[in-house]
Amino acid sequence: MTKPVQIEKEALRLPTIDPGVRIGHVHLKVADLQRALDFYCGVLGFTLTTSRPGAAFISAGGYHHHIGLNTWESLGGSPPAPGTTGLYHTAILYPTRRLLADALRRLIVAKIPLEGASDHGVSEALYLRDPDDNGVELYRDRPKEEWPKNADGSLRMYTHPLDLHDLLSELDKAPA
Repeated sequence: MTKPVQIEKEALRLPTIDPGVRIGHVHLKVADLQRALDFYCGVLGFTLTTSRPGAAFISAGGYHHHIGLNTWESLGGSPPAPGTTGLYHTAILYPTRRLLADALRRLIVAKIPLEGASDHGVSEALYLRDPDDNGVELYRDRPKEEWPKNADGSLRMYTHPLDLHDLLSELDKAPA
């Protein structure tokens, strides 16, 4: 068996995580499964892939699941109190600006308020809460070549207000 000191040295052999690693899915505790499905599937447009008592699994594009929803420990529960630790938000990446605009239109139709809308230079983002008060970020990345840089070449991110009217105007353009 490998000695503990050798394991520690091996763990530091690769100084960073492989760039191919991705976050595959998030699993959220919810108080009311149907209410959560109404939001994530009915408003945002995810598809239910499978369910079992107290849980549902939803995805975009036929993946097994991007989001798991369950009431195993939270049926009828309350959101965490402010000032406690936990998930800040789930970020859902849209492949195009037009699809992010469509997500905004869906929120407007469903009368779901935004908590914020930001241009970060590298991305454009909409911030809101799901029915269980979980933070949700809907965003799209700009192409990497458009990311703002400082004079030394390092990444320059910022937070400016996002022009929602300009975002919605994407829906008036012919699809690419």
